[in-house]
Amino acid sequence: MRAPQWRQNVFRNRGSLLALPALALAAFGKPDAKSIALGLPIAVAGEAVRCWAVGYSGVTTRADRVTAPALTTAGPYAYVRNPLYLGNFLTALGFSIAFTGKQSAAGRAALTTLGLGSMLAVYAAIVPLEEAYLQKTFGPAFDEYAANVPRIIPRIRPAASRHGRYDPSVILKAESRTFLTFGAMLAALAFKAQRGAA
Repeated sequence: MRAPQWRQNVFRNRGSLLALPALALAAFGKPDAKSIALGLPIAVAGEAVRCWAVGYSGVTTRADRVTAPALTTAGPYAYVRNPLYLGNFLTALGFSIAFTGKQSAAGRAALTTLGLGSMLAVYAAIVPLEEAYLQKTFGPAFDEYAANVPRIIPRIRPAASRHGRYDPSVILKAESRTFLTFGAMLAALAFKAQRGAA
C-alpha cells in the first residue's frame, strides 16, 4: 500500500519547510552575548550529531524519496533510530536560544515554538513514512532494531547488534547544504549581535 501522498510531499519538501522558521529567527531574532553563549554550543553539538550520523548513513539522507541501501544500526543509530533529526532538533534549539536573548518572553516563546513546532510537525509526518519503508524493505531485521532502539530519546548504552561503518569522506558531500545553512545562521547571528551592540 502506498504511503499517503501528503507524507511524501512533506518528505520531498522537508528542507524548504524547515528553512522558513530559520528565516524567521534570522529576520526577527534579537540576540545578546548571554543567549549566544548558551545557544551556540547546543547548535554546534546538534551539527556534530548530524555529521556522526551522516558518516554512517551516507548521501542517501539527501534523497527526494525515502531510500536506504542497508539498515544502518551502528554509531549513533545504535542509540536512537533518528539521530539526524535529533541533531537537527538540537541545532534548532541552540539557534532559538542564541537568537532570542533580547526578545520579550512572548517573542521568545513565539519564535521558539514556531521553529521547534514546525520541526516536530515535519518529523511527525515523515518518520512513519520512513519507518514503513524500512519495515517493508528489511522486514524482521527492522522489527528487531525498532524493538531495541528508541525512535527519539537515545538509549544510555548502544544496542548490541550493530551494522554499518563510519565513512567520513561522505560528510562534506552529504552535508554541504547543511553547512551552508549553518554558516548563514552564524553570519546572521553575528550581524544581529553587532547591530544590537552598536
